[in-house]
This record gives sequence, C-alpha cells and structure tokens, in this order.
Amino acid sequence: MALPSAIFTTPIPTLPPFSSYPKFHSPKFKYQFSTTSTLNHQNIVSKLNTQQNEQHLKVQTRTWNWKGYSIRYQYSGNHGPALVLIHGFGANSDHWRKNISVLAESHRVYSIDLIGYGYSDKPNPREIGDGSFYTFETWATQLNEFCLDVVKDEAFFICNSIGGVVGLQAAVIAPKICRGILLLNISLRMLHITKQPWFAKPFIKSFQRLLRDTAAGKFFFKAVATKESVRNILSQCYHDTSKVTDELVQVILSPGLEPGAAEVFLEFICYSGGPLPEDLLPLVKCPVLIGWGDKDPWEPIEMGRNYSTFDSVEDFIVLPNVGHCPQDEAPHLVNPLVESFVARHAKSSSTTSTIN
Repeated sequence: MALPSAIFTTPIPTLPPFSSYPKFHSPKFKYQFSTTSTLNHQNIVSKLNTQQNEQHLKVQTRTWNWKGYSIRYQYSGNHGPALVLIHGFGANSDHWRKNISVLAESHRVYSIDLIGYGYSDKPNPREIGDGSFYTFETWATQLNEFCLDVVKDEAFFICNSIGGVVGLQAAVIAPKICRGILLLNISLRMLHITKQPWFAKPFIKSFQRLLRDTAAGKFFFKAVATKESVRNILSQCYHDTSKVTDELVQVILSPGLEPGAAEVFLEFICYSGGPLPEDLLPLVKCPVLIGWGDKDPWEPIEMGRNYSTFDSVEDFIVLPNVGHCPQDEAPHLVNPLVESFVARHAKSSSTTSTIN
C-alpha cells in the first residue's frame, strides 16, 4: 500500500475474462497472455490431487538474521524461477497470502517483511544514528542481500505500491540479481518534496516535524491504528469493498500494534526525499511490466500511464474495476499475469544461474 492522503482525515463485481483486459501498449512490444491453460487445469484436477498439492505447497514462515535484525519471510515451492514478493507501506508479507501458494506451483516464491514492517524487527530510527534509516536504499539493500543469503539465486521482483520503488532501487543497485520486475500500482510518491507546490513546502515540513518530534505523532498513530480506521482506509483503496474482510483488517493492523511500529510509521510519513519511479526506470536494465488497477483513488491511472514511455517498460496492463492492491483484491487476475511475465523472461536462460 502507498501512503494515502486519506489517513490525515480518517476519524463482487463480475470481471471480464483475462484475455479481454484493456491494454495500454507501448509501441515497442505487445504483451499477450492467456489463462486458458490455468482454467483447464483447474477444471480437470481431482479433489485428491488438489489436497496433495496443497500439502506439498504449504507456505512456511521463517526468519532471517540481517545485520543483527530478525526479518520474517514466507516461502513455498521447490522448483522453477525464484520470485520475491514485496509489499507496500503499512503492509507485510501476508498481503500476498492469496498469491504465494498459487505461484508456488511452478516457482520458488518468497514474500518478505521489509524491516520496520510486518513481523520483522522495528529498530527505533532515533537510536540508529544521524542519518535516515527507513529509506529506499535501506530496503533495497535488504532485498538484494536477501536474494544472496536466502534465495541464493537471481529473482523476479513482484511489487505493490511503495514496494515497487524498493524493487526498482534494488535493481539499480545490483542489476545482476533482478531478472525482471512486475509493478502493481507503484506509488507515484505524490508527497515527495519535488512534487509539493512551493507555497505548501514550509507547512508540510512543519506538520511533519510536529508529528515526528512531539506527542501529537503518537496520538495521531493511535487514531489510525484501530480496526475502524484501518477498515475505512482499506475501503477507500479497494474498489470491491467486499474484499475488505475482518481477516484483511487483522493482517494489516496486528503488526502495527507491535512495539516500535509507531516510530516507523511516523518516520516514513515524514520521508519526503529519496528516489521517484521516474528517476529509477531509466536506470533499470531488466524488463519491467506494469499492471494498474484502474479504480485506484490514490495513484491515478492517468499519471501511471506515463511510465510506459520508458525503454525498460515493455507494457502497461490495465486491471479493470480493481483498486490499489490488485494482488489481494483480484488475485485471479494478478497470478496469471505474474506467471506469463516470468515465463516469457525465464526462457532467456535454460538453466538457473546461482549468484556467488
């Protein structure tokens, strides 16, 4: 998830077949995909085989020690290309719970909690040093070292919202690690310092200082970190509000009640610097595919289309009647899109090369 402006004021439609999605094509490449084989497989698989497959593809939760911090990640699958799923602001690896086991049928799938989020450690940024800690450079470094230490292989990055900026930054820092990136409603970072009108910058900076340096910040966080507020925010960014279930609210809220979560939250909403997608896309060497829920109220699709002009972006796929978090709201659309993208680019290497 991205950082919505809505938090500052916070107190099943039938979808068309996947092959009929509206597409916004770049002149460079026409991306084609089909879910026919997936649907046929689902029709013929027996109940017994389904049960055996579900047992075989059980999602495992593990921890990884990174620079002395405990990092939670989930894993499933034992063959095929490696995928790393990267969540957005305020979310965690459970936001991919509808994708991991499905994708694990033909991939090795990892879903990581970025440091400061989910059930990974949440070090207090004030106790770490003079420089900023919760930055895209920090998370990108974490992602690349996760691939080296845990995945032990090149990987495709599948990213939502702010996680897309993390994936792009990681690919720029270490281009040999990332085989390709799929961006789902990547954050436009509308609160970035360069996108703020000149007359508003002093007020925004003062407001951020108020939240970070006074008790007002903790009060503000307590108002946001409630079931009612989380449900309200999710209902804004999900087009199909029936998908905003009690389970989803708990998935997002529970890690936010962990010690240190408030400090991380306040630190990031005061982070107006760092890279923008338009800064990173020209530097990326791997293929990029963008998918965009066209009902996203936070990241307008009209602005997202501009990213299709970059050479690294092979196509821009419109996900109809879907909001900001397509992987959770419409996994039946996203999972085949991931599979098609990965299959296309995995063919470039008949054998998997291990990173040393």
